[in-house]
Amino acid sequence: MNPENIDRKKYFNELTHRVLGLCIEVHRELGPGLLESAYEEALAHELTLASLSFKRQQDRPLLYKGVKLDCGYRIDFAVENELLLELKAVNELHPIHHAQLLTYLKLENRPLGLLINFNVPRLMDGVRRIVTGDTFNTPPSPN
Repeated sequence: MNPENIDRKKYFNELTHRVLGLCIEVHRELGPGLLESAYEEALAHELTLASLSFKRQQDRPLLYKGVKLDCGYRIDFAVENELLLELKAVNELHPIHHAQLLTYLKLENRPLGLLINFNVPRLMDGVRRIVTGDTFNTPPSPN
C-alpha cells in the first residue's frame, strides 16, 4: 500500500466516523419508525450544521456503449463528494439494498459507501459499510 492510500484511508475513516455520529444524532432524536424522507431531511440539517458539503437525491445516468441512459438511479447523499450514503427505513436490509449502493459506488467510481437503515432500535445495527476498489486493501504480511 502506498502512502497516498494510507492518507486516503485515514481520510475516509475520519469522514465515516463524523457522518455516523451525525446519523446517530438523528436516530437519537427521531427514533425508528418514520419514513425515510424524515431521516433524510434531518440528516441534511445535521450535515449542514457540521459544515460538511453534500449533494442529495442526485440523478445518475447509466453509461451504456457511450450512451447515457436515464434508469432512475438516484443517490441519497454524496458527502464531501466522496462518501456515498444510501438511507433506508425498512424492517430489515436485503441483498438488493447492498447491490443498489454497490451499483452507485461503481457508477460514481467511489471506494466507500454507507447503507444506513434507520428503522432499528440501535442505529449501528442498521449500518453496512460497503467498499470497492483497493483503497482499503491491506498488503500481504511479510513472511
